[in-house]
Amino acid sequence: MKPITEDKLEQFAIEQLQSLGWEYVHGSVISPDGEKPERENYEQIILTDRLRKAVSVINPHIPQEAQEQAIQKVLRIYSPDLLHNNEIFHQLLVEKIKIPYQQDGYERSYEVALIDFENIENNQFLVVNQYTIVENNVNKRPDILLFVNGIPLVVIELKNPANENATIESAFNQIQTYKAAIPSLFTYNAVCVISDGLECKAGSVSAGIQRFTAWKSSEGEKEASRFKPQLETLIKGMLNPKTLLDITRNFIVFQKTKREDPKTGITQIKTEKILAAYHQYYAVNKAVQSTIKASGVNGDKRGGVVWHTQGSGKSLSMVFFAGKLITAPEMENPTIVVITDRNDLDDQLFDTFAISTQLLRQEPKQAESRDDLKKLLKVASGGIVFTTIQKFLPEAGQEIYDQLSDRHNIIVIADEAHRTQYGFKASLKDVVDKESKEVIGQRIAY
Repeated sequence: MKPITEDKLEQFAIEQLQSLGWEYVHGSVISPDGEKPERENYEQIILTDRLRKAVSVINPHIPQEAQEQAIQKVLRIYSPDLLHNNEIFHQLLVEKIKIPYQQDGYERSYEVALIDFENIENNQFLVVNQYTIVENNVNKRPDILLFVNGIPLVVIELKNPANENATIESAFNQIQTYKAAIPSLFTYNAVCVISDGLECKAGSVSAGIQRFTAWKSSEGEKEASRFKPQLETLIKGMLNPKTLLDITRNFIVFQKTKREDPKTGITQIKTEKILAAYHQYYAVNKAVQSTIKASGVNGDKRGGVVWHTQGSGKSLSMVFFAGKLITAPEMENPTIVVITDRNDLDDQLFDTFAISTQLLRQEPKQAESRDDLKKLLKVASGGIVFTTIQKFLPEAGQEIYDQLSDRHNIIVIADEAHRTQYGFKASLKDVVDKESKEVIGQRIAY
């Protein structure tokens, strides 16, 4: 039996991608001196001709001049901070590129889309191996790049499974080398994938190796067999065109946190790019569909329950859920109410949402009192409101609740408020020993 080499692993990955609809070409073929050149030089990261064609197809009603301005804006993202560049591009990609123009004395703007997230068939999907990149006189050649409309959204680094020194950690370290040597590639990166032939994990450009995780299901119904290569499961489950675009648009968040240096007193803002894990992706999508159905004309108004284990990223799942629900056309700009039963939990969850405003496209608000809650909920549409369930209790002597709204698109998320969902009247009941029939204590019953 011949040993599995890195080349064979690379070919296996390419074949899997081709079976999902990715077009394939070797990097040397489209190089500046190749058979069918698509690059002017080795410093060029984006396949600009492919991008121009895609932008023209996706934005047929926008003038060509505005299309070109949008493309140049993408090509001219420069700063010494790799993650800042990545965040700027991600925002342009997801929110479209605004190109201003004057009409009837008013300033308006064209919104140029680089990717058609709604109609997958309007995009080009290309897998390229051995794509040589030169930056600052340093020559690097990533194993596999996945281009969508000429934009390299995914980098895949593979290591020889037959080499005991070529581990998944060395694949991760190779990504770090690329970040230092050819940082321009990562301006456009959405997902990094590393594999040693046995393990295969995905993570963001800012993630440490402990944040890289396996994609354990190819369809979201059950985990793949442990005898199936993890690389195959990840490619089928995560890198199929539909899922990859969904992840890029709805399951990536840039979180900003403030940290004060205790020695200098200087406050620094740290940015972290977070990519959803497979269980978050599948759970959120099912929850969104369930919520859309439940809030419809014939819906029963019950979205369902998502069960989480400790440490599985519940708060982030709620952020991804809210973010995708807000953009769902069926929901018509919903209001989202997040309910907890403790102030500390309310604060903690609010902070997670507050540092994820780019994905949520709005600032969440925290109800300060019962009256403030009523005011926040009496809106025509939109908004993310945080409150404790106690603020819904009637005031002393009040038996009739005010109707705050009759809209169908107010979505309530209860987080650990289950302990207060059994009614407002509680009583003490005797606990009786079964054998002696003696009262041995009391319990609270609702």
